[in-house]
Amino acid sequence: MAKLLIVEDDLNTNDSICEYLKGAGHHVYAAYDGQQALDTLISVPIDAVVLDIMLPKISGLTVLKEVREHSDIPILMLTAIKDESTQIVSFDGLADDYITKPCSIILLGKRITALLRRVGKGKDTRIWEWKDMVVDFTSYTVCNTNGNIDVTQKELQLLKLLIDNQGLVLTRIQIMDEIWGLDSPESDRTIDLYISRLRIKLGLECIRTIKGIGYKFEAVE
Repeated sequence: MAKLLIVEDDLNTNDSICEYLKGAGHHVYAAYDGQQALDTLISVPIDAVVLDIMLPKISGLTVLKEVREHSDIPILMLTAIKDESTQIVSFDGLADDYITKPCSIILLGKRITALLRRVGKGKDTRIWEWKDMVVDFTSYTVCNTNGNIDVTQKELQLLKLLIDNQGLVLTRIQIMDEIWGLDSPESDRTIDLYISRLRIKLGLECIRTIKGIGYKFEAVE
């Protein structure tokens, strides 16, 4: 998919973001200070950058300024600095987005996807193909070499949620909130039933049960 640069000096935070984005199919590069970020951008054709502000050696705002002198690559500022003046300076420096930490990694992933889509780097998530099966999430239809497969809208919404968060464990509560919202079923075991139907109807054993937590969609080779 896309080549992403994560510039974050906190090792655990950087690793978590990188692992999540790798699970989503991206090629991910890590930098832990401003100079390393600039060196990577010179040597690798990066499609988008997630950039912290408080960095060793060279600050994120200085990195942003130097990059903007010769590139319009999408840059998302991810920082613990919440004050309005820093956000204004970032946008005046032509940052494309600004998120304060701590933040939901799912939300971060969606914001990155939106940035990539703007520059034509996002893949078409309306269609998903696996083996001989084609899933159209726009028309909520599934077919394979034997013809159409009967699936419900909710089943495909659940499948898309899992695919969009590939590699990430989603709890039953997270799934209910995303798919049903305020109309969530009384029992979170309803999710188990929907997962079972997806596995049977579509043969998706790549949906793993994480005991006591929820479900995870693993990469399909």
